Amino acid sequence: MAELTDTPAPVAAPHPGEEGRWRTFGYTLAIGIFVVDQILKWIVTYPLQLQQRGVIDLLPIFDLRWVENRGVSMGMLTADTDLGRWLLVAMTAGIAIFVAVWLWREPKRADAVALSMILGGALGNIVDRVRYGYVVDFLDLHFGEWRPFLIFNVADAAITIGVLLLLVRSLLTRDGKTKKEV
Repeated sequence: MAELTDTPAPVAAPHPGEEGRWRTFGYTLAIGIFVVDQILKWIVTYPLQLQQRGVIDLLPIFDLRWVENRGVSMGMLTADTDLGRWLLVAMTAGIAIFVAVWLWREPKRADAVALSMILGGALGNIVDRVRYGYVVDFLDLHFGEWRPFLIFNVADAAITIGVLLLLVRSLLTRDGKTKKEV
């Protein structure tokens, strides 16, 4: 008669190169988000001259509106001095390095996607802060005067979606351990 034990069954090793596949995909996605963010910021800054125009009405609920964001999320940690600016650059660069290392080690596809969105967005905003001293925000979703979001950019959207994906996955998944062993 076979004896039941509490030891878990061995987990199959990932296929060779599978971890590297998500790593490559993740860094490629991060670079893609960074490039799209920078191209759109260049378009609103130079060809559209949004800084001089202020606002371009596109739809009743969506405008392009120039905002120079000198802080981080929701105006926190505003950097009004050169020292503040460079401290903010250093802090966000440190976070980006942490995320890049995490992405390098992450074996799960969904988490790699989320981390790459955060990394690509962070890099886009860091480049703005280094180049201009502020982050270029320009996407304005509104319903009349009510704005459910602050004015944002592609990098902000990628960071937000990536963080939300990580939070949802951490709240809804477990490490595969079940309460009952059969």
